[in-house]
Amino acid sequence: MRLPANPVLPQNPDTEYARQLNRALTDYTRLVSQKVNQLADGRFVGRDLVAASVPTTGMYAKGDFVANSAPAELGSASSKYVIFGWMCITAGEPGTFVQCRFLTGN
Repeated sequence: MRLPANPVLPQNPDTEYARQLNRALTDYTRLVSQKVNQLADGRFVGRDLVAASVPTTGMYAKGDFVANSAPAELGSASSKYVIFGWMCITAGEPGTFVQCRFLTGN
């Protein structure tokens, strides 16, 4: 189920405060709808925790997953793989990460 791309709140608010609140809520719900729809579609752009390489800064908890924003096929001709992200296995700043690989097969 997709959320409406342009959610509609009650129209014609009767005070300035109600108009400002209506506008703010409309903008916010539009952003939430966009994010949820991107995630539901499997779109990479919908993810927040992404990086082109293993994290070297920031605080991470055990189990945090950072998606690879620059995937490429790696390895030798007999064992090719793609790093689709990194999993934090020890919490810390930045924590200890291991590669999460997908074998591409031959």
